[in-house]
Amino acid sequence: MRRREFITLLGGGAAAAWPLATHAQQHPLIGFLGTGFKATGARYYNGFPQGMTELGYVEGRDYIIAERYADGDNARLPLFADEIVRLKPDVFVASTTVAVVAAKRVTTNIPIVGANMTDPVGLGLIESEARPGTNVTGILTRLEGMAGKTLEIVRDLIPAARKIGVLIHTGDPSAAPQQRDTEATAAKIGVSLVPVGVNAPGEINAAFQKFVSEHADAAVVLGDAMFLSARRQIAVSALALRLPAIYNFREHVEDGGLISFGIDVHENFRHAAYFVTRILKGAKPADLPVEFPTKVELVINRKTAKQLGLMIPQTLLARADELIE
Repeated sequence: MRRREFITLLGGGAAAAWPLATHAQQHPLIGFLGTGFKATGARYYNGFPQGMTELGYVEGRDYIIAERYADGDNARLPLFADEIVRLKPDVFVASTTVAVVAAKRVTTNIPIVGANMTDPVGLGLIESEARPGTNVTGILTRLEGMAGKTLEIVRDLIPAARKIGVLIHTGDPSAAPQQRDTEATAAKIGVSLVPVGVNAPGEINAAFQKFVSEHADAAVVLGDAMFLSARRQIAVSALALRLPAIYNFREHVEDGGLISFGIDVHENFRHAAYFVTRILKGAKPADLPVEFPTKVELVINRKTAKQLGLMIPQTLLARADELIE
């Protein structure tokens, strides 16, 4: 059994009993905390080992990794974060804002690289993007105004839209700044919102039914790891209720969603390797500026549009980075 697989299978006290001296003498140990499911998140999670390989670090030869995945249940993150910290990794990679928060609560010494962070300054994770000043650094998952931009896409798609549903994961600290951004844009373009908060995938179908009962013309799904893990379920709900939905991540559209506008999550995980290797070479996270995402993309699923009976305007088609037929 490979070392990575063995560590992944360990849990609780067994994880803490891992012979740490072995990794200290042979290879750096990287802790990795994923918020979603490993299998459904493979496309973006695999960006991290890809980035490490591109920088000359091969797993098993140059480093080992201890992985934990919360499978969309944020309540599991504190336990997993504690397990990883007990292994005394050289670097702790946290997939999302809520994972960074969980990691930061159990260590102020081990370097933490957040692959997809929202408002780390506002949450007190860092002092500033230019100079973090703490044990946290990494990459942001959104740009100012990006969540609101999805509302503008709705209006481009459905010019007569006057009411738009907003799906919110109330347990995710990154939801609040996205919601504020969405509300500001709604006031500017003259649409009303139907915000519905959920805490578990089992509540998503009811949320979409609420949008329909409130006569929403479309829905916006805020960027969130739980929603990303439940993307097939969300796409099925939206299509069954014939409700156009706009997302933050392309994976939603690849699995049947209508339109996405946002960052490439795979690219963020790939770039997280840059921070990890810098830290392994002696850099301190406090001195490594948090970076903004470099790639924002618009992806449209034309097959889903046809199933919904929607004609995608040529202006949107021309702006799309990718069309899925």
